[in-house]
Amino acid sequence: MNAAEKGSVLVTGGAGYIGSHAVLALLDAGWPVTVLDDLSTGFRYSVPDRAKFYEGDIGDSGLLEQIFARQDIGAIMHFAGSVVVPESVADPLAYYDNNTGKSLALIAAAVRAGVPRFVFSSTAAVYGMPEQSTVTEDTPCQPINPYGWSKLMTERMLADASAAHGLDVCALRYFNVAGADPQGRVGQSTAGATHLIKVACEAALGRREQVAIYGSDYDTADGTGVRDYIHVSDLAAAHVLALEALIDRPGRSLTMNCGYGRGFSVLDVLDAVERVNAKRTGGGRIERVMQPRRPGDPAALIADPSRLRATLPWVPQYADLDTIVAHALDWERRLAQGGPSEGNAPVAGGQVVLDPTHPRR
Repeated sequence: MNAAEKGSVLVTGGAGYIGSHAVLALLDAGWPVTVLDDLSTGFRYSVPDRAKFYEGDIGDSGLLEQIFARQDIGAIMHFAGSVVVPESVADPLAYYDNNTGKSLALIAAAVRAGVPRFVFSSTAAVYGMPEQSTVTEDTPCQPINPYGWSKLMTERMLADASAAHGLDVCALRYFNVAGADPQGRVGQSTAGATHLIKVACEAALGRREQVAIYGSDYDTADGTGVRDYIHVSDLAAAHVLALEALIDRPGRSLTMNCGYGRGFSVLDVLDAVERVNAKRTGGGRIERVMQPRRPGDPAALIADPSRLRATLPWVPQYADLDTIVAHALDWERRLAQGGPSEGNAPVAGGQVVLDPTHPRR
């Protein structure tokens, strides 16, 4: 049975940063794709014409019923949600509504429709501030903000739905996602983003005056925070393989970290952006401004991806910091030249991202 015979994959948040890369990975692998996105933080131009597109809310049960009835949905990849940690602290109820409450509506609609498989976009934020810098899936989950809790609650709901209704589930816990599609089809298009690599690329291209470094006295090699950065296209590939794993062995539920298992400091990242930009354009040094630590930032947070590698035939193609940076810079230059959208300018909104030293999704 080929991919098309297994039904369409409903990708919620498929017009956003990570979701749009997953859409491309699915289409490239021959899957029929249906996208549901309210475009509050996504870009319509990020969804290829090959995918069916519905503009709407994942909490709209009536719309979900229509999609399930019309599109023969065989699986869901759920990316839609709010992802800014400080915002979740300032407005926790909005996060529990958008991330947890609406995920509940989506899961319930999927169960009613008999959708058999569900791949969930979770986050390393479920670990909070672990005692060890390298975390496995068995590391205690102790979120320190509503964003992390909202994602962990959704994981719990999916686990319970799996036990009660036979829904096959995979939760992928992302570390810091960066880069852009190597073919230049999609990328991170947020105006005013706070994710470190995007911010640094903007600064390298003269679109920001400086980059703030929050904390230079951590117990790390250079005193700045260390994170595990994963290329967005490698992450998207893991989603397709996770879906295939659920199909190949029905009745299983999976939880896996998504990272490369090595960390880079804030200074490492800035050095890489300067290095890659200098090779390509002769660009100079990025202005760096030291700031105090922010509450809730661990010194280092690195994935142990052993379970992912043991479970899936996942072979990363872009596991190199300079490659991640090069693709991010290429996309940033495209945005600076007018962008890929209709009318040659990005529409309002964009995929919201986390602060530089928080795990992305």
